[in-house]
Amino acid sequence: MARRPLPTILSNGGAQLARGRELARTAADGATDVLHPLITLTRGMRRLAAAGRRRWADTPKDKRGPLLFLVASLVLVVALVPYGPLLAVITLMAAAAWQGRERKEPAPDGPDAAQIQRLQSLYEALVPYFSAAEDPAPMYAHGGDWEKALTTHDFDDTGRITRLVIHYPAYFTDGEPTARARVEHLVTAKSGRGREYHFGWDEEGNRLTVTVLAPLPTDITAQRFVTAPGETVLGFTDPAEVQRTLPLTHGAEQRDVPPVVWRTGVRSTEPHLLAVGQPGSGTSTLLRSIALQALQYGDILIVEGGSTGEYACLTGRDGVLAVECALAGALAGLEWAAQETERRLIAVNQARQAGHPPPDDTRRPLWILLDRPSLLGHLAAVTDGDRDPLSLLQIPLRHGRAANVTVVVAEHADSVDALGDAVRQHLRARVVLGPAAPDLLEWVLGAPPHTTPVSVTPAGRGYARLGTGPVLRLQVPATPDPYDAATTDAQRIAVQSLLPPRTAPPEESEVTATLDTAVAAESAP
Repeated sequence: MARRPLPTILSNGGAQLARGRELARTAADGATDVLHPLITLTRGMRRLAAAGRRRWADTPKDKRGPLLFLVASLVLVVALVPYGPLLAVITLMAAAAWQGRERKEPAPDGPDAAQIQRLQSLYEALVPYFSAAEDPAPMYAHGGDWEKALTTHDFDDTGRITRLVIHYPAYFTDGEPTARARVEHLVTAKSGRGREYHFGWDEEGNRLTVTVLAPLPTDITAQRFVTAPGETVLGFTDPAEVQRTLPLTHGAEQRDVPPVVWRTGVRSTEPHLLAVGQPGSGTSTLLRSIALQALQYGDILIVEGGSTGEYACLTGRDGVLAVECALAGALAGLEWAAQETERRLIAVNQARQAGHPPPDDTRRPLWILLDRPSLLGHLAAVTDGDRDPLSLLQIPLRHGRAANVTVVVAEHADSVDALGDAVRQHLRARVVLGPAAPDLLEWVLGAPPHTTPVSVTPAGRGYARLGTGPVLRLQVPATPDPYDAATTDAQRIAVQSLLPPRTAPPEESEVTATLDTAVAAESAP
C-alpha cells in the first residue's frame, strides 16, 4: 500500500512555528518600546507604595494618629488650592517616573574578598624579599597590613591583577639585577602566568610599578610603509615606547601603529643587524621583510645557508644580485661584496679629494643578507681549501657604513657562537625572536628586557635593541614565503604585490662566472 503524504500543516509545521515565534518576539519588542513610559510609571508607583508601607510600619503606634491627621490636612489644603489637584498629580507622576527609572548597580568601592585575598597572598610572599631582621618597624611582616605596601591596584574581569604599585623599603638592593629578577619572577607567578608584565623600577621613590601589557598585533601583513630612504621597519611595539606611528592598511581598516624603525646609511650608529631565534620563530620572515623594503631603494645579495628555498620568490627580480645557496656561490658572492665595498670606498675618497659629490653607484645602498651562515662555515671547515664565508664579512662590516653597505645576519640561537666575536661586535642592532631564556636575551641584546618573556609566542614575536637604546618588544609583520602551501591567500597576495618585476635570470654558472670575473679584475694590479 502506498504511503499517504503528511498533511501540509504537519510537514511545514517547523517553519511556521519558527516564523510565529519571530513575529511574537518582534511584537513583544515593539510593545515594550511603546509602553516603556507606562512601565516606568508603574514601577515607580510600586516603589513609592512600598516606601510608604515601610514608613508606616516604622512609625510607632502612638504617633500614627498625628501622622494621619497631618496627611489629611495636606490633602485638604491641596484640594482647596487653585489647580492643587492637578499640580499634585503632576508631582506624583514626576516622583513615580524618577523612582521607576532603571538604576545601574553602583561600582564596588575597593577590592572584593577574592581580590583582597590575592593581594594579601602577594604581600605575604614578598615578606622574605622586602624585610630585614634589623628593621624596627618593617613595612613587610607576616600578618601585616598590605594596604600600606600595595597602594594602587587594578583588576580585570577575571579578578587578575592588571596594574599594581608596590612600595618597598629603602634598604632593598633595587640596583642589583639579581634581586630585581627574583622579585619580578615572584610577582609574575602570583599575578598570573601566560601574560607579559612591564616592571618600572623607581629607585628614587622606592616604588615598583607592575603593568600587564596588551598583546602586540599579529595580523599586520607586509605592505609599503611610509618611511624615508635609509629607514627600515623591523616591526611594531608598544605605544608608550616610541613617539612615532605609521599609518597601516588592514583590509578596509586604517590604523596607526607604533613602529620599530632601524636607520642605516652613512650616518647610522648601528649600520648592521643580527637576528637570533629558534627554528620557526620568524627570522626568515624578518629577512624577507627587510629585503622587500631594501629593494625600494637599493640592491640585495642573499646567502642562504639552510638551502631550504625560503627566498626563491626573489630569484631573478630587479635589484636582486643573486640568491646563493651553495658554498661556491656564497664564497664568490661574499668575495665580490668585499671587493665592491673596497671599490666604493676608493671612489668616495677620490670624489671627496676632488671636491665632487660621491658617484651615483656608491650612493645606491647595497644589502648583504645572510640566513644561517654558520652552516656554510661548517661545510667549508670539512672541505679542504675553502675559506670560511664569515671571514669575507670583515671588510663590509668594518667599512660598510662609509660605503653604504649594510649586513644583516640571521642565525639560530644554538649556533650564534659560531659567528665569532669579530662578526658579532659589528652587528650592533640586535633582534631576538621566539621563546628565549633571560640569560640568552641579556647576552644577545646586551641588557635585560623590562618585561617578562613568555613561553609561548606567535611567529615573529620577540625583542629588539638598536645600539645602546632601550629593549623594545617587537612583532615582525607577516611576510611568509608566497610559494609555501601553508601561506594564506591574503598574505600571498600582499607579499607578491611588493615583489619587483622579474628580469631575465641568468644561470647559476653565469652568475658565478660574472662574480669571479669581477673579483679577478679588482684584484689585478
